[in-house]
Amino acid sequence: MSAADRCAVTVIGAGLTGPLLALLLARRGFEVILIERRPDPRTSTAAGGRSINLALSARGIRPLERAGVFTEVMPLLLPMRGRMVHELSGAPALHRYGQRPEEINYSIGRAALNRVLVDAAERAGVTLRFEQRCIGFDPATQTARCVEERSGREFTLECDTLIAADGAGSPLRASLVAAGVCEVSVEPLDHDYKEMTLPAGPNGLHALAPEALHIWPRGGFMLIALPNPDGTFTLTLFLPRTGQVSFAELQDANAQRRFFAEQFPDLIAHHATLLEDFRRNSQGQLATVRARGWHLDGRVLLLGDAAHAIVPFHGQGMNAGFEDCALLDALLERYRDWAVLYAEFERLRRPNTDAIAQMALENYLEMRERVRDPGFQRLKQLAFELEQRFPKQFIPRYSMVMFHPEISYLEALRRGRIQASILEQLDRRRAPDGSIDPLIAEALLSASLPRVEPHPDPQTG
Repeated sequence: MSAADRCAVTVIGAGLTGPLLALLLARRGFEVILIERRPDPRTSTAAGGRSINLALSARGIRPLERAGVFTEVMPLLLPMRGRMVHELSGAPALHRYGQRPEEINYSIGRAALNRVLVDAAERAGVTLRFEQRCIGFDPATQTARCVEERSGREFTLECDTLIAADGAGSPLRASLVAAGVCEVSVEPLDHDYKEMTLPAGPNGLHALAPEALHIWPRGGFMLIALPNPDGTFTLTLFLPRTGQVSFAELQDANAQRRFFAEQFPDLIAHHATLLEDFRRNSQGQLATVRARGWHLDGRVLLLGDAAHAIVPFHGQGMNAGFEDCALLDALLERYRDWAVLYAEFERLRRPNTDAIAQMALENYLEMRERVRDPGFQRLKQLAFELEQRFPKQFIPRYSMVMFHPEISYLEALRRGRIQASILEQLDRRRAPDGSIDPLIAEALLSASLPRVEPHPDPQTG
């Protein structure tokens, strides 16, 4: 079946990536059905076990603009200009993400964004079917097996082509694995997380500075806070599952009280119900999912977390899923056959999603530990200086990932490794007054790093 036939496309999963993809496909004239096991998010409360708010970066904004929906998203955004680092001693310090005014990330509520995307998809003509769960795909009959959540009735769904945006635990991916099409590895993180809420301060104002992602780095663990529009913050504690300082050791009220008083005394002053939140809220697990074999004969494609779930420490899970949608939409301009389209999508995209998975794991170490190291801060300042002097050649890796969607994840990883080596060489060769020789810096950069040139769609090569 060719893409030009404008046949029906079924998208499984209406979290965030699914409705954005459905919207893009509908804008191209496809008949699209969007199936979701949960109730309609516009008329129900948010489901438990999912992050309350997320970080939206330039890499995720571009696909929203492509879909014509970013103007509706803008009122939901709260700017975060850097990390506000809370050490156990001393005043909090703001570490800016970048050095340009536009280099900021945004906090956005998952539920509010979900409602905007589902609304936009429906307006574009997408057929919405909630409380229906897809439990697998049968390659022999080329049908999807589904269940109505309320009645338990099972039924089959004939699909011209089916795109699975059904999350890290994707039943569709499991079907491809069972069919011998897909190989998958799941790498659990030995740290879990719990979310809590920091209430608004007097007059509904934020109790902490709202234009920052707050972080309490403690070496082996950390706590972060993202601002919400209602004056609250969403707190997330990342802590080892077992060990001397771990969730396993915080099973009784006294241990919990002692832990928070010792590690987060400034937060306790603002949050009288912190311990109650901690005891009441569920403990979530994290893992990196890497899959090979995202598609089956033009009939099924894995996309978003179903193909490449990552840990949240680079704030790129949602952004990477949105970039998936933009790439698939761009490839529809080149390829008329679903099988060829899906194969090309995986060929181009999988090296990039493998790269961001690696960088997300590395960023956890930076956030919980390295951000406190004076040597790390010295190298970061040197990176800013090099970016100012050589803006077309040296861009800090974090900035490449967050603020330069024209640079692919894979290229950011590659250039980042080269740049780290250059920074270490220049740091060792500082003059007695602490300065670096700009001629040596220029020579090192010219020998290793080509200039970054604008490209409208780097992911498609």
